[in-house]
Amino acid sequence: MSLGETNIPTLLSTMDPILDPKTYVFLTTAAPLNSLPLQTLHPEMIFQESEGLTLITTKAIAEAHNYDDYTFPCRKISLKVHSSLEAVGLIATISTKLAAHGISTNVVSGFFHDHIFVPEGREADAMGVLVGMMNGEA
Repeated sequence: MSLGETNIPTLLSTMDPILDPKTYVFLTTAAPLNSLPLQTLHPEMIFQESEGLTLITTKAIAEAHNYDDYTFPCRKISLKVHSSLEAVGLIATISTKLAAHGISTNVVSGFFHDHIFVPEGREADAMGVLVGMMNGEA
């Protein structure tokens, strides 16, 4: 199985960002993982922290499950390129460029792809920056 691309110039020029149409939110719960309705929560991510579980799911699903104390309504931009989990500098480069445009990022790296969550309302700006980076714009 391929472990993905590690060359940063190649990753940047082929990242091919894709904007998901849904609004996502971050939430936390102290409930044990095995007690959650994962089949209907459809979490994009689950991460165990000492304070509780962090979940990312859509705003609509969170509200349907009465998780009204969510935070960070955001949009997900997935990078189509298969990046290696060992690639050095990709996320730093992207985050730095988006930060220079005043766009906060929460990044989740999956086995195959990186996913950048940006504040709702800034997704068009973020896509513009990422496409510009793909095209070699400084």
